[in-house]
Amino acid sequence: MSQRLSVITGATGLVGSHIAEQLRGGGERVRALVRRGSDTAFLQSIGVELTEGDLLDPDSVARAVEGADVVYHCAARVSNWGPWSEFERDTATPANNVVAACRRAGQPRLVHVSSISVYGHPTIRPGDSVAEDAPLGQNYWVWDYYARSKVLAEEVARTYAPLTIVRPSWIYGPRDRITIPRLVPALLGRRVPIIGPGDNFLNLIYAGDVAAGAILAAHHAGAVGQAYNLCSEGEVTQLDMLNAMCDALGIPRITRRVPFGLALRFAFLKEAFAKLLRRREPPTVTRFIVYLVGRRTQYSIDKARRELGWRPHMNIQEGLHRSLTWFHQVAPDVLPSLTLPVLATK
Repeated sequence: MSQRLSVITGATGLVGSHIAEQLRGGGERVRALVRRGSDTAFLQSIGVELTEGDLLDPDSVARAVEGADVVYHCAARVSNWGPWSEFERDTATPANNVVAACRRAGQPRLVHVSSISVYGHPTIRPGDSVAEDAPLGQNYWVWDYYARSKVLAEEVARTYAPLTIVRPSWIYGPRDRITIPRLVPALLGRRVPIIGPGDNFLNLIYAGDVAAGAILAAHHAGAVGQAYNLCSEGEVTQLDMLNAMCDALGIPRITRRVPFGLALRFAFLKEAFAKLLRRREPPTVTRFIVYLVGRRTQYSIDKARRELGWRPHMNIQEGLHRSLTWFHQVAPDVLPSLTLPVLATK
């Protein structure tokens, strides 16, 4: 085993677990900072060292990072709902504690996992794309706390060196406890419409491809001080994806359509009503979800391709197969049977 030590925050999450899996597959020593009571079965099964602690506790973060050669900071609030104070606590404060711990540990390489959400809602002309030098925080929406917290965390991370920032898009894959567990019941309940024409290519990117990009960034000398979009260039349309999911679940295909603008306005009203009632749980539809599903793929990966030699490798057919198979295994009560999807891709 290599004596090189990589430390991962958020290793029980989607991206962090895939980074751990790939590093361990390459024979590297991996340590994860985990909260007491979290599900660490997968990490233990692949031989990851576990250090119990809390990202809000600077001392426990420092203990986890001690002796690290590379730190992958993947932990953050994975939600588009809640008060600003919680986003600040769960995203910005951990970034600050990780940076402080890295300084105490002798300046290991830090890879900060951000999001393309930091760009906000840019106005993009047809044929153009959003590259890493685009302004951050464009056209914020009211209550756009997820994007704001990601920008703030990046600002904190940029006070440290050596640093590389990676910005994934919409991530899916095995151990996805956010998208698949929400999408499958919504489809089974016939609550999902086609948003807009449905011909927009989705920003879906397989978690393993994001992990590979983060690892490449960590080992590339020229990536210090740089940021990289790790996105899909658009492999499958919204409509083809929904058709394939419905086929896999054995339910009729969706025919109901909602114009993109109308869906955004309806989602805003749902959010406003939930805010008025001070609900802790998000409404069934939010503007974030509408935007995620209905927007067009216009984020450039030219820089990551050119400088890191990175590109997505997992095709949507196999990636969705693996994701649904995993969900079928962990939630047989929700998904008792499964027919593997067939997708039309470009």
